[in-house]
Amino acid sequence: MNDPRIYEFEGDTPTIDADAHVSQMSTLVGDVRVAANASVWPGVVLRGDIGSVRIGAESHVADNAVLHASTIGNRVMVGHGSVLNEAVVEDSTLIGFNATINTDVTVGERSIVAAGCVVPEGRDIPPESFVRGVPAEVTPLSEAGIDIDELLSKYSATEYTELAERHAELFE
Repeated sequence: MNDPRIYEFEGDTPTIDADAHVSQMSTLVGDVRVAANASVWPGVVLRGDIGSVRIGAESHVADNAVLHASTIGNRVMVGHGSVLNEAVVEDSTLIGFNATINTDVTVGERSIVAAGCVVPEGRDIPPESFVRGVPAEVTPLSEAGIDIDELLSKYSATEYTELAERHAELFE
């Protein structure tokens, strides 16, 4: 059966783990891999044409996000409307709504990128950072007074996996 979400590009066809949840209203192009217990919500575009797109285990890409040639680690939450272009986001990181992460940016593990933030090209964000503003300013989480474990618990990857399972019609 032809899957309306999946588009081959120059010999590369997206693959979705059997335990992942990928909305029928998302678009996956080329070299894209979605790992177990991840979710990709309606309107998301994962475009692996000039480079691969990897969505790690238990990571969740919310509605209308666009990821082009980017890698998302495990247990990452990508907020609604975010744009990532040729970027790397390491494990256990939260990307806020409508954040923009530009080319050649690496966001270190256990970091928070605030809603609406714009991270300029070529920045390396250290692990356990709070990133906010236009252009982005970086503050160590320890100085920002933010408890990353509390936030990771509040926006638990497990809870999002369970929510995706409850939305059976979106992911048939």
